[in-house]
Amino acid sequence: MMTKLNMIMTILGGCVFFLVSCDLDKIPLAALSPDTYFSNEEELQLYSNKFYQDILPTGPSVYSDNADVIIITPLNESVSGQRSVPSTGGGWSWTALRRINYMLANSHNTKDIAVRNQYDAVAKFFRAYFYFEKLKRFGGVPWFNTVIGSNDELLFKPRDSRDLIADSIVRDLDFAIAHLSTDKNIYRVNKWTAMALKSRATLFEGTFRKYHGLADAEKYLTLCVEVSEKLIDDGGYSLYTAGSAPYRDLFANTNAIGQEVILARDYNADLGLFHDVQNYENTSTRGRPGLSKTFVNTYLRADGGRFTDLPGYATKEFTEETQNRDPRMAQTIRTPGYTRIGSSTKVAPNLTHAITGYHLTKYSMEPIYDAAGKSMTDIPLFRIAETYLNFAEAKAELGTVLTQEDLDKSVNMLRRRVQMPDLKLAVANANPDPYLLSTETGYPNVSGPNQGVILEIRRERAVELVMEGHRYYDVMRWKVGKLFEKPFLGMYFAGLGDYDLDNSGSLDVCLYQGTKPSSSASLFLEVGQDIILSEGDHGNVVAHGNIPRSFREERDYLYPIPSEEIHLSNEILEQNPYWN
Repeated sequence: MMTKLNMIMTILGGCVFFLVSCDLDKIPLAALSPDTYFSNEEELQLYSNKFYQDILPTGPSVYSDNADVIIITPLNESVSGQRSVPSTGGGWSWTALRRINYMLANSHNTKDIAVRNQYDAVAKFFRAYFYFEKLKRFGGVPWFNTVIGSNDELLFKPRDSRDLIADSIVRDLDFAIAHLSTDKNIYRVNKWTAMALKSRATLFEGTFRKYHGLADAEKYLTLCVEVSEKLIDDGGYSLYTAGSAPYRDLFANTNAIGQEVILARDYNADLGLFHDVQNYENTSTRGRPGLSKTFVNTYLRADGGRFTDLPGYATKEFTEETQNRDPRMAQTIRTPGYTRIGSSTKVAPNLTHAITGYHLTKYSMEPIYDAAGKSMTDIPLFRIAETYLNFAEAKAELGTVLTQEDLDKSVNMLRRRVQMPDLKLAVANANPDPYLLSTETGYPNVSGPNQGVILEIRRERAVELVMEGHRYYDVMRWKVGKLFEKPFLGMYFAGLGDYDLDNSGSLDVCLYQGTKPSSSASLFLEVGQDIILSEGDHGNVVAHGNIPRSFREERDYLYPIPSEEIHLSNEILEQNPYWN
């Protein structure tokens, strides 16, 4: 058995042959002995283990979350508008799909029908995940549900419609929901994971269609409401609420908390599995990520009021703007009084580590994990909090079907965890937030009877799910890509001089021009050189002010297909609009 095991893993890892119009890899079928393999649960599980590695996102692809909420250097090309058509690569990879279809084609060797259905369900979950990522990135793509040979005519098939891909994803997930185990394991997919993915995928498709003017938006939004509510009611998951900072502790944990987390990627020192989130947050060499001022403004006040309704909100300095805000702010970035886990020493935001000054802390634990490649917090991939938000948003987008009871079982559960006042449906719709409706800072294309509550759900989604890999495709499905063109700003500084950013009594930063002054500050920044302020010698920190950014509405909501793939298909594959 070990010889066979090692042989198979070698084959899966190294034997890749690139075919004509796609890079579908061809596993040597004879070497796998398909007539005798896949004959029991152990072999099916062994083979399907590779799906987790190949298809699920890694830590960095989740916590980096590049878009308009977290600003990093360099900017992602899809955010800066600098994308071009690649010759190869660019996300047009089909290797993992062929492995999935190969198992589905041979799982009939297992005579135990229940076992076979369970692992077919695992495979179909991952095929749905694979195609959902393709759908988000490219729109319609070729649908393959069989193993493609090197001479197969299907290699030259055109792209299938968006309708076919979306419906096929739903069909695969329905099979997975019907046949996967209900047993909970945060590192393996189960019935509840499949429901969570269906909730995510149908919300994406329903809102994408609604805001991009495509048919059948209501169909997918209705599917989202149904599966989300069933997962909420029957899944047995609930929000983690222990301790004084439960939102922080949910992520600052080496073992994902199964009470709330449905599926996580495991990081474990004993297995040699690490990521870099704390080094990413606490060094000057990993992009200096920081929250944007526009996003920081959207955190509500602790009493539930809108920060942007306050007179002079735009010019409040850091120590003032961070007072009496939604507690998730202080559990996401360094605010005055912040101490590292395991320490009682107050530490201020470090502007050499955060390009905007708003210094990230989500996922951070003790400083010993700051070294490169030493973080080992598990990374949640699905958690019930997201399903709450999906449910509320889908119902709100459907029109008048959302009720206060719906909000109380979804969005308000999140608010209550951090002692924030409830979201009231009637109040939100009677007084939509002008800041969130603004062309400069929000979502001007939201309309209808639930305009106000949709804006509030989007606020809640951004605050709750920041650094969890959702923001870019939220912007895409809501059709607000022009947000990427707006100024990327950070903290406000009233002028040159010394600043105590954490109210500790010690000076943290000195801003100056010309000759470096005498000061006890721990950091000196020359304005115009080390730091750029929006008004010259005062104003907001400006990030990437020298990079012209553009977002083409007719083109940039989808990625381009690599040119070589189109050429190898004898021009049968059609490029996405305006990428030629």
